[in-house]
Order: sequence, then C-alpha cells, then structure tokens
Amino acid sequence: MKKLILPIVALMLFSFSIDSEKLTDDERKMVIQYLTESRNHMTKVVDGLTDEQLNFKPEEEAWSIAECVEHLAITENAFGSFIQKTVAAGPNPALKDSLKLKDDQLMGIITDRSNRVKTAEPFEPSGKFGSFEATVKAYVDKRNEHIAYVETTEDDLRNRFNSDLPFGTVDGVQLIIFAAGHTERHVLQMEEVMAHKLFPKK
Repeated sequence: MKKLILPIVALMLFSFSIDSEKLTDDERKMVIQYLTESRNHMTKVVDGLTDEQLNFKPEEEAWSIAECVEHLAITENAFGSFIQKTVAAGPNPALKDSLKLKDDQLMGIITDRSNRVKTAEPFEPSGKFGSFEATVKAYVDKRNEHIAYVETTEDDLRNRFNSDLPFGTVDGVQLIIFAAGHTERHVLQMEEVMAHKLFPKK
C-alpha cells in the first residue's frame, strides 16, 4: 500500500509545482509600472486638447489623436480577451523554449516608431464609443482592470503562453507588457501629430 501511495503523492506534488510559480515582487512591480505609466502618459497628452486639435490629421491617411485613442480603447479590450485566453489555457512549461524575446527587448520593439505597422480592420477607429470622453473612459476602465488583475493575481503567468501576437510566442507577463508598450507606441504617435507644423494652436 505504501508503495502505491508514494508515487501518487509525488505525482500530486509535481502537478502542483507546475502551476505554483507566482509572479515575483519585482515582476509584479515592473508590469504594474509599465501599465500605470503608459496609461498616465496617454491621459496627460490628451488632457485639455480642443476638438480641432484632437481631430487634426497631418496627412490624409494618418490618424488623428482622437483616432489613436479609439484604437487604444479597442485594443485594450482585446488584450483583456487575450489575457483570459492565455490564463485559461493553463500552464505549459514546455513552451518556454519558444520565447524569442526578453521583456525589455519586447518593450523596445513595440515602442520603436521607425517600424510602422498597419493595424487589422477590427482595430481600426470608427467612432464606436461615441464621444471622445467616452472613448478615454473605455480605455482607462479596461486598463485599470488589467492593473488590478496584476496586483492580485496568483496565476503562473511565466508558464502560460500566447501565440496571437506578431512577435511569435510570448508568456503571460510579456503579453501584458505588450499591452503597455502598445499604448506607449501610440502616445508617441500622438506626440508626433502634436509636433507637426500645422497642428492647431488651440
């Protein structure tokens, strides 16, 4: 009987250990900082802008600041779905070897504005949130949900993986870093619009 019990106990301990790696304090702090700083950067940049400034386009095919913010609101909601999907898939440590980028490399690639990428049609701005204020609120509310999740989660995000992003497989922490970097990328785009010589003074 003892010979039977010991393998069962060992199997239970092994199964538990696979899903027992929680975020370290440093990882949690890093991700929350990325999420918070990029959110605050966005809200600071758009604060006090007039309708004319929000809707100014430096060229016909370019996005206005208002359109950038709507894109962020749409994609922030999509990131929520990606996170849920990644967590629901469960831990899969075997995929660690599939990771191509470290956290800081991923952030650097996302925020690099020299590499322009056209977004997919579902993420194109179309005025779906109504007013600009409602659009900002939709973004901030969803981002705050993500911050709250990182603050309290016990999920083993380093052993959960997602392959939906253009950079190949990322782990759960990197997926959330991508969300933060995506915001920062488009805030930099907004600042480029504001630096245009024809940008309205008010």
